[in-house]
Amino acid sequence: MRTVSRPLVTASLVVAAAIGGSLIGRAQQTPSQPDVLSALLAEVRGLRAAMEQMAVAGPRVQLVLGRLQLQEQRIGNQIRRQDTVKAAIVVVQREHEKLEQSVKDMQQTIETFPNSEGRRDLEFELKHFKTELGRKTAELQRLTNEESLLGQDIAAEQARWTDFNQRLEELERALGRR
Repeated sequence: MRTVSRPLVTASLVVAAAIGGSLIGRAQQTPSQPDVLSALLAEVRGLRAAMEQMAVAGPRVQLVLGRLQLQEQRIGNQIRRQDTVKAAIVVVQREHEKLEQSVKDMQQTIETFPNSEGRRDLEFELKHFKTELGRKTAELQRLTNEESLLGQDIAAEQARWTDFNQRLEELERALGRR
């Protein structure tokens, strides 16, 4: 038979005493255990409620953020269109002014040479310039109207953007309270 060393026996006794003391301590805590369990249960219920609220709020926040980004894109597109129309207005306005000046110059030339042979050619050319001037005037009016409508569209899109932004702020405040 084998003999067990004294330090090993001593260590085993210490471990057994510690385990026994632990069990006795737990037995004495048994009366307060229902308080701990009810506290843990309340905490778990609170966590569950918070998780459910986050599960509901998460998709709403993502939806509003997506809409906000779409609104920003729409506003950006409208502003680019408006810039393009403004640039076109500047070009057409210059052409219109040149045509007006050409018409005035031709009319003065025709008045100074009332009976010349080139008068008929000038009158024909004047008629052509007046027709072109009418086209440029109509195009300028159309572009000006389009610019005005784009300005109104931009204002409406910005109002929608503001609405979405306010919704996000409300969600942020609601999530911050919890």
